[in-house]
Amino acid sequence: MPRLPLIEDLTKEPVPPGSSILVEFDPASQWYNASFTIAAGWIRSGGVASYNAQAQPPESARLQFKRLGLDTETLETEEKLRILDWYTTQLGQKSKEKYANTSLKVADLSLLWSKEIIPSTGSPYPGAVYRRGADVLIIADDELVLLRFNDEKSFIHYWCTRVIPSAPARQSTQIVGAVKGVYSDYIYKSMEAAVDGIIDFKLEEEGKRTRDLMRIRSMRNVHFDREWHELKIGDNFEVTLDQ
Repeated sequence: MPRLPLIEDLTKEPVPPGSSILVEFDPASQWYNASFTIAAGWIRSGGVASYNAQAQPPESARLQFKRLGLDTETLETEEKLRILDWYTTQLGQKSKEKYANTSLKVADLSLLWSKEIIPSTGSPYPGAVYRRGADVLIIADDELVLLRFNDEKSFIHYWCTRVIPSAPARQSTQIVGAVKGVYSDYIYKSMEAAVDGIIDFKLEEEGKRTRDLMRIRSMRNVHFDREWHELKIGDNFEVTLDQ
């Protein structure tokens, strides 16, 4: 089985396929760099990763994967890495990426997910964005960008009835980022109740010292360390635990 860096450094057993993990992060935290570290580590250990670039251009995501030593051109050609562009549509432009969302309205996305989560042995339709299987990881850097285009209740209904059921239907692992402190408690509590695990990233200031921290707040069916852990940032922006 492929491995989840950072997360499985703090668990006693692997995260089961079909799990959904919510990452709540401070805007100034290391979540974005950590998300690339997790995806790159997953690929290196034999997995396939789809990265949803929601809060940044797809080229920025591709550049960071290259910094981490991945041959993105080969990986994307072999379909071991897929970068899904959610960003360009927000600018009112047409994406040039192979994989891109053309609408950010949950009514449209709901139809797409209905096709994606249909149980089958293969892709439910030609050009399916997400593959199936225990070797597949999906990361969304900040799912809450959709709230710029949708009301809260519509977003939560879509997220709980389409996004969350898709992970066990595909038997894949998905990790979804949500920036903290921007939207109502209704959003965060509803998302927390729907997932299998919750992880926090934050920036903490102690006098003149600044620390980047992460913790696993909760995890179903997996024993874990729930303490805060300091993070170390490499020259290539790889994120590791500061042991």
